[in-house]
Amino acid sequence: MSQELNYDRRHFLGAAAITIAAGPLFMVGTADAKPNGLKSAKVTGRHEPSASFDTIKQINAGVLNVGYAEAGPAQGPPVILLHGWPYDIYSFADVAPLLAAKGYRVIMPYLRGYGSTRFLSDNTFRNGQPSAIAIDIIAMMDALKIQKAILAGFDWGARTADIIATLWPERCKALVSVSGYLIGSQAAGKIPLPPAAELQWWYQFYFATDRGKAGYDKYRHDFNKLIWKLASPKWNFDDATFDRSAASFDNPDHVAIVIHNYRWRQGLAEGESKYDDLEEKLAKAPVITVPTITLEGDDNGAPHLQPSAYAGKFTGKYANRVINGGVGHNLPQEAPKDFAQAIIDVDVYSN
Repeated sequence: MSQELNYDRRHFLGAAAITIAAGPLFMVGTADAKPNGLKSAKVTGRHEPSASFDTIKQINAGVLNVGYAEAGPAQGPPVILLHGWPYDIYSFADVAPLLAAKGYRVIMPYLRGYGSTRFLSDNTFRNGQPSAIAIDIIAMMDALKIQKAILAGFDWGARTADIIATLWPERCKALVSVSGYLIGSQAAGKIPLPPAAELQWWYQFYFATDRGKAGYDKYRHDFNKLIWKLASPKWNFDDATFDRSAASFDNPDHVAIVIHNYRWRQGLAEGESKYDDLEEKLAKAPVITVPTITLEGDDNGAPHLQPSAYAGKFTGKYANRVINGGVGHNLPQEAPKDFAQAIIDVDVYSN
């Protein structure tokens, strides 16, 4: 069950307020109004969880050889689903068949540092900065000859989708973003927060140290399982479900990408100068104009903003939905029908 709100376009927050997205607030908004003009094509029927994807495909794209799973008809409207940290494409194992049954071509790539995705050169800098990850997805779309797609994701994946929708709106037909507007900057990452908020970011401080890097490398399985439990306190996943995704963390670049991502966000690591222009644009917290539905679980244990704090950053057709029932941070895997339904509905927005 979800609650939904179509936000008033006049409610606009300045860029300074939104850049706090690099840090957390902890209240989850609710809503009770149905958005104007929404025609819902309901997801129906029951779906048993998938044990595995039948095939992982590989394609050279930009600096990577990208591993990805695909479902649905090859000529269907493309939907690209983007995972976060510390998760992988199995967050969408129960979303993909629901969308495929509606005729969508569903593509689920492993981000750099996960699964079977590999750098083409040993000499390429293992860069985890957000704009580099967004460029990866644009490169994959080019390689697959996809001009425009619906983008949907959570955590790092939502941030990546937000960035693409902002910088390359012509490539994004519509957007589904868990936890809303996640575009930040190094400047925002340096702003101190109240102690209770800082406590939620404990792993970022850990990753800032050599001990943290070594500890994550040594204990990444247990570390990431802990993050799953903290971020989704009411999700009773079993060991097999976690282990299925944990295999993707054995990627040889995983630790380097994760550590660099969090250090870069705090201004403790340099990025690549070729992305400076993109990061400068993103630091201004630009609005997103494409049709969007944002989602939030009612029991998200990860740091996140209130939906009302970012509503004004979406200036196209827009609604927010709060998914009830103890749903945590890994919303696509915990509430696959709600996630799939948001994609189907935001497609209607774009028509």
